Amino acid sequence: MTWTDEELVARSRGGDVDSFNQLILRWERPIYALAYRVIGREDDARDVCQETFLRAFRALPGFRGQAKFSSWLYRITLNLCRDWIRRHRRAPTQQMPEGVDPLDLAADRGPVESIEELVARRELSAVVEEAMARLPEEQRTAIVLKEYHGMTFQEIADLQGCPLSTVKTRLYQGLSVLRRHLEKNGRVTAQLVKRI
Repeated sequence: MTWTDEELVARSRGGDVDSFNQLILRWERPIYALAYRVIGREDDARDVCQETFLRAFRALPGFRGQAKFSSWLYRITLNLCRDWIRRHRRAPTQQMPEGVDPLDLAADRGPVESIEELVARRELSAVVEEAMARLPEEQRTAIVLKEYHGMTFQEIADLQGCPLSTVKTRLYQGLSVLRRHLEKNGRVTAQLVKRI
């Protein structure tokens, strides 16, 4: 039987540790992917992911379900990422883990790709990551939450604690900067630029 997040949270609050472990298994990859995209460092993203679940476990008795469990986890993760960036006082670096494509961490790809498609996608991913690393944290985070995690504008506004219009502005400005950077370098097809 597959339990919903809400059911697993209720069972976890009742002392069922296995239910919380199921939540970890369900959300570990998306949380790691978010931390990696915001921080850009594999080991530090792993640390943030672990700390997210540790903090969530400790704070679970206080979780009242006013927001979705996933939104609550995202908020914890983003706060930890901000703390990490402030502590290190530097822009995130985008390093590609050995043999790992971060896009694979958040979702399944579907049909098997040809070698040419795989190489092209990885090259494009590297170009986009390089451009993303140049964005201010707020814009980069808005883009990651919207484009990679499929959140609504309102969910992002709630997570970032800002008005809906601010999220839309951050997203628009960030995507505009990305588009200009990719067009300027001439390394991206017109089809991709239209999507951005």
